[in-house]
Amino acid sequence: MKIELTRFRVRENAQSIVDEWMQFLNSNAAAVRETLEPEQMYVETIFSETIDGVDYLYWYSVQGEDGAGVAQSDHWLDEKHIQFWRACIDDTFPAEDLTPRITMIPERVEAAMKPLTTSAEKN
Repeated sequence: MKIELTRFRVRENAQSIVDEWMQFLNSNAAAVRETLEPEQMYVETIFSETIDGVDYLYWYSVQGEDGAGVAQSDHWLDEKHIQFWRACIDDTFPAEDLTPRITMIPERVEAAMKPLTTSAEKN
């Protein structure tokens, strides 16, 4: 299981596009959920923060080891997600991965966070 928290700087003057993006994700929650299983994404949360007038987005995720990346997806929502990403995230500023110090998850919750197996994999 991978647990990540990464900070990305938002492009200058792109906050209204970020707001549109977050509204898009909220309005399409069912489609978002469809994309989670192929990614083995168990938890994904996006936070925002403004520091000294600069906007940042933070992605927190708990994901399986072998999940497909959003770039490999052909789901319509992921294609739109990538369009928003390119419009909002400042790729001239390196993303910053925060370092986990400790993870506390009850065993029953961790046990529930396992990839689904298909019937073909069971045979």
